[in-house]
Amino acid sequence: MRNTNNGVALVTGASSGIGLVTAEALAKVGYRVFGTSRKPTTNPPGITMLICDVTDEASVQTLIAEIVKQAGRIDLVVNNAGIGLLGAAEESSIAQAQRLFDVNVFGVARVVNAVLPAMRKQKSGRIINMSSILGLIPSPFNAFYASTKHAIEGYSESLDHEVRAFGIRVVLVEPGVTRTSFEENLTRADQSLPAYASERVRSENLMRTWVEKGDDPQVVADIVVKAATAKKPRIRYSAGKQSTQVRALRRYLPERIIDGILRKVNGFTA
Repeated sequence: MRNTNNGVALVTGASSGIGLVTAEALAKVGYRVFGTSRKPTTNPPGITMLICDVTDEASVQTLIAEIVKQAGRIDLVVNNAGIGLLGAAEESSIAQAQRLFDVNVFGVARVVNAVLPAMRKQKSGRIINMSSILGLIPSPFNAFYASTKHAIEGYSESLDHEVRAFGIRVVLVEPGVTRTSFEENLTRADQSLPAYASERVRSENLMRTWVEKGDDPQVVADIVVKAATAKKPRIRYSAGKQSTQVRALRRYLPERIIDGILRKVNGFTA
């Protein structure tokens, strides 16, 4: 029997990929689900889509106010909206890196800051921030993207301690490589340099191969549901076999061994 009492959920970046599958999964287990997209889109079954740009403070505040107006409360937020950036670190301007952080890090903070007053008032709530295995390990030609995910890790774990007294928990979900559209939400470095050209192309082709062999988005969605409904949630949830393995390697192996494995996996000489 379908549970219809799990409460009200918000999933940012829910128009496609992991966000859409996650929103659908939450609706199936009984959440009233609101999703966001930057442009108008149709409502998938069981999901109310609203327009929001997480880089715009007013847009985020309007979003939260509208959900509270329609549903009276917000019990769960899944911060999924994000963009990628492919290229050597030197190939991105500071302005481009700032744009990436504005979406992937400060976009999360804007949503959190907007929803916390409502959650504190109701004395309950759960916030799930979408991290990545790149929040645990480095990734050549994804340096700034990996940096945003490392930032989300530190932000989320710190925030969890701050809000736990209000009945609110903050959780990280760490997907591995997932089969979504490779080109979707991916930008290229804005000042490409010949010195990195061959390695960049090789890295992009390697990434495309990994994506084709990656986990189905449903794997991530199922973990989000688990994290959302757990009575006593953990701070971190690995999503998929690859993510579980990376966490174990990072935790137990010496840095020198990890460095060698990463260079081998990425096709670099030792």
